[in-house]
Amino acid sequence: MRKIVLFPFLLLTLSVMARHTISGIFSPAENYNWLIAYHLGPGGESYVADSAIKDGKFTLVLPENSSPGIYRLVYALPQDEFYFDVIYNGKEDIQLHFDASKGVDFLVSEENKIFNTYFRDIHALESEIVRLYSEGKTHSKEFKKSIRALEASQADYEERSKGMLAQHFIKANSPHIPLKNESLSDYVKNRKANYFTALDLKNPTLQASGFLTDKISNYVYTALPLEQMSPLETERAMQENTREVNRHMEGTPRNFKFHVFHQLWKQAAANDYTTLSDFIYEDYLTPLATTAKNQEIINEIKTHNRLRFGAIAPEIEWRDGNTLKRLSDLNGSKYYMLVFWSSTCGHCLGDLPGLHEGLKQWSNLKVVAVGLEDDDARWKIESAKLENFEHVLALGKWENEYAELYAIEKTPTYFVLDKEKRIIAKLGDSNEVIKFLNEN
Repeated sequence: MRKIVLFPFLLLTLSVMARHTISGIFSPAENYNWLIAYHLGPGGESYVADSAIKDGKFTLVLPENSSPGIYRLVYALPQDEFYFDVIYNGKEDIQLHFDASKGVDFLVSEENKIFNTYFRDIHALESEIVRLYSEGKTHSKEFKKSIRALEASQADYEERSKGMLAQHFIKANSPHIPLKNESLSDYVKNRKANYFTALDLKNPTLQASGFLTDKISNYVYTALPLEQMSPLETERAMQENTREVNRHMEGTPRNFKFHVFHQLWKQAAANDYTTLSDFIYEDYLTPLATTAKNQEIINEIKTHNRLRFGAIAPEIEWRDGNTLKRLSDLNGSKYYMLVFWSSTCGHCLGDLPGLHEGLKQWSNLKVVAVGLEDDDARWKIESAKLENFEHVLALGKWENEYAELYAIEKTPTYFVLDKEKRIIAKLGDSNEVIKFLNEN
């Protein structure tokens, strides 16, 4: 009987022992309260565990079946901005210290220690070579020494990381080693030409990480000619780099491709590379969108494009008595402003009267106030107090077509348009509106 009772107890003990943890300290402690871990995969991520951060300390207990790979630790919102990645090899616990100003430092974890020190050391050596190029010291002993150091360091880290997950990334990052007499121009060209030599885009370990997307983004946005270019020429060069990335991704999973191009699109959109972002959206993202999740992203991009600065504001129609009016037909002003509000919104009722009074000095501004309402009873009373505005009744409130067309999430929301009805600002309250008008 003792053996029968002991056996499941022994299994339970082994099971508990097999569970690993990621633990550590966040500082300053008062800035953090929760941590969520995701396991990255090609083109996506899956939830693994979460933990409270108490007095700056946390312990994430990984499930027994947690497979080796890259894990993303999210510590604030938005989660695609406030995170860092760790390597989990399935064999070791991980202890770390995260500092808001210094980043992450691994206290326990051979995988993560060698990964971090490798990239730190290689970056420093490559930066030194670039410095020597910029100072015209390519024929110096110092330059030759730096080249030898870069080559030796790469070989050393590849040897030391044998059998580790980290080696996938170390070998894939193998830098271009300049020849002794290679000019700066040739160095830049050869570095670009050899960029994908060691970078295996079909490697599933690399695909299930942020490493490849970072490397690809770096290629698209920085592997550019040395000569001075116009903004349009720069975007065209980035487009060609994007085509090259697509050629190298031939044979990779469709969801991985979509993920990569989505990341490239987000970076282009954030930097106002409109020509490039439209190119990525039309030529790559749209054809690759086959899943519901992909289509959701496509719809988000459509909304972004519809409302981005410089875009013609979507049409709005309303009746003034028997007259049908349109936003596009308004003329004679330098600026136009769309106000999305509601007569049942307390903040709107506190914000709009002061704005209405303050805007009387702006003779070159016309205001169209779109009331998102369930019915017109209170709207008639409140809109009558704003006699200088054009008023649009949008029944259905948040489900109204204009609320959806302009992606309204809160009231009031203000859009400022130029004389051609192009969107030039999106603002949250009357103070921001007055400040914007005063500065422009």
